[in-house]
Amino acid sequence: MSAPAFESAPVNPGVVLARRLLPPVLGEWIDRLGGELATVCGYQLGLCDDTGRPTGGVSGKLLRPAFALLCGAATGARPADVVPSGAAIELLHNASLIHDDIMDGDRERRHRPTVWARFGEATAILAGDALIALGFEVLAAQRHAATARSVTLLAKTLRLLARGQELDLRFESETGVTVDECLAMMTGKTGVLLGCACRLGVAHSGAPAEWAVRFERFGVHLGVAFQLADDLLGIWGDPAVTGKPVGADLRARKKSAPVAAALAAGTAGSARIASLYAKPEALTDAEVAQLTELVEEAGGREWTRAEADRRVSAAWDLIDVLDLDGPARAGLAALTGSLLDRDH
Repeated sequence: MSAPAFESAPVNPGVVLARRLLPPVLGEWIDRLGGELATVCGYQLGLCDDTGRPTGGVSGKLLRPAFALLCGAATGARPADVVPSGAAIELLHNASLIHDDIMDGDRERRHRPTVWARFGEATAILAGDALIALGFEVLAAQRHAATARSVTLLAKTLRLLARGQELDLRFESETGVTVDECLAMMTGKTGVLLGCACRLGVAHSGAPAEWAVRFERFGVHLGVAFQLADDLLGIWGDPAVTGKPVGADLRARKKSAPVAAALAAGTAGSARIASLYAKPEALTDAEVAQLTELVEEAGGREWTRAEADRRVSAAWDLIDVLDLDGPARAGLAALTGSLLDRDH
């Protein structure tokens, strides 16, 4: 069954709830770090600028906490019981972003310098480690019957995240990456974290354990769909909106899903893509533009969008059979659509 039809609202109710409930909790735990580390981690989360001046909010989409809250609401959980899980997921997510930016050499994110570019690599590594520790601490501090299982799930998720990032790094030095390998990497880098968020939300509702498993798989599928959409933006996104240069992923020779699919097509264009990716010199603007055309002509863009749609349908097949709260389910449907129909 495909995802339910919906009309996109200007702001999703799950995101509204996350933006209201998460900042105070995140700010409280970041303050516990103290000193420059609190400023650096607060800067990453958007709680403050690079001098420590509060911004009054957070940056980022807060999609993962929003999914946790909506999945919890759909199965009967109280928002207050899910907030620590949402905070833990957001802290872990931002830790992975800090470390990813260092490994990828990215100097800009969200239209401002990345943490390592602003504060140095050593401080950035420490900040990422601190956010991971805080994620476990905020979850473990909660007095709830699901706390022990939740901490175990978060630990497993961190392990799988590391494996996904290891695959991503390995792909940089490999000439050939299959579509299946690309999807496996996406599952580790993006899918498991959203799956964890969805399962943690349900875990605090008292719903059957089998429901929690279904919601975890639901989130994994949606996380892969999100990454597929992100891969499309990495090639065809508007730099003014994404904050990344034109064709950034191609210039970096990333083995993203559109590229893997185009290479697998076995066309003359596929061979040309492989040749340009193997070029020892830096790619010129003209070559990046040519790669953009070649990937699309070889079907990479079309395949990626179709696979994202398939993942969304597979996700909804898992929970359509469950008796869920109507408004929360509608919120999940709208948020699901925003994963694909976005420009950043």
